[in-house]
Amino acid sequence: NEGLLAEAQALCPNKHLNALQTVGYRELFDYFDGKTTLDFAIEQIKMNTRRFAKRQITWFKRTENVSWFDYLTDRKEIISSIKSKIHNS
Repeated sequence: NEGLLAEAQALCPNKHLNALQTVGYRELFDYFDGKTTLDFAIEQIKMNTRRFAKRQITWFKRTENVSWFDYLTDRKEIISSIKSKIHNS
């Protein structure tokens, strides 16, 4: 938390930039502006991160040709599968 807090504080003068309108920064900028408490900003970051992750998962599920791998799968097996897909496309 403190690393992100310090980073956001340093970037706050540039908060108008589109690249800084992302989860984490946006909520902390509101905190720095006195619009929310730090606890509320942290809760908002958690909630918005979960929402963003759900949107990403939905997007990936709707995208064809996405190969899903279980994180427990052996790395060599994953690499072999990827190489096979590349060579067969």
